[in-house]
Amino acid sequence: QSGHYGRAGRASMIRLKEVSRHKFFEGEQCVFEHSSNELKCNMKFGIYLPPKYSDTPVGKFPILYFLSGLTCTEDNFINKSGMQRFAAKHGIVVVNPDTSPRSSDHPKEHQDWDFGSGAGFYVDATEEPWKSNYRMYSYVVSELPRVISANFNVCPENVALSGHSMGGHGALVIGMKNPGMFKCVTALSPISNPCKGPWGIKAFSNYLGSDQSAWEAWDATCLASTCAVPLHILVDQGEKDRFLEKELLTSRFIDAAEKNDKLSVEYRERKGYDHFYPYISTFIEEHFDYIAKFIC
Repeated sequence: QSGHYGRAGRASMIRLKEVSRHKFFEGEQCVFEHSSNELKCNMKFGIYLPPKYSDTPVGKFPILYFLSGLTCTEDNFINKSGMQRFAAKHGIVVVNPDTSPRSSDHPKEHQDWDFGSGAGFYVDATEEPWKSNYRMYSYVVSELPRVISANFNVCPENVALSGHSMGGHGALVIGMKNPGMFKCVTALSPISNPCKGPWGIKAFSNYLGSDQSAWEAWDATCLASTCAVPLHILVDQGEKDRFLEKELLTSRFIDAAEKNDKLSVEYRERKGYDHFYPYISTFIEEHFDYIAKFIC
């Protein structure tokens, strides 16, 4: 089993349970489950293995990590985006994790759609009870890449990061906080200034505490003002997104990033498009084309 999808001699280092596998544009779309030390639960992730994956030498394939938004699991991006066609075209392995820990039962964890389960916000919580397992930042930055490198034929030097909404926030923040880890970052309708929007304020006050100065380390607009690391970024935004003015605040990130000569930012506004998967699936090809310039 491990030799079928993994790196010879290393796949057994981290046990994976295969949940599903389907042929998809001459590659394979899989879902695996593993025990997460960071999140204290079993976590699922999707992984698309492009055509000729099994015939290619170890370390050949570039990787895109995609972070999903509020309420999502690993399933949404797999089944709604249409990304497999473009991953197959460019020969990119695509990894998309779940959006929060599962199987815990903290007070109010499952009460609201915009906080708790399905809404990990890609931070490492510092407040009780969340700090015990709401560590999506460390999961995405450290644990998940170790799992992928140990089990799949990928090139860890050619890595990109992308995400949508809450996941767009995660992609921007993680990209700027981890110099050299990603060749580029893209974000679709990202929560761009969470310190100032209701979704972000609710999440940060619970996960990070009442000291709002501590929130700035997890806010893309704040990080854009101080980032001293060169990074290529594509930001995509639907012009008719009903969350734009109150929750996303995308223009604040763009304004801050354009004042920082370390950040090479391209902004594409989509006239008439909203926030959801019809918008994502319309423009995901452009994101793959952009990403491929840096990692393929």
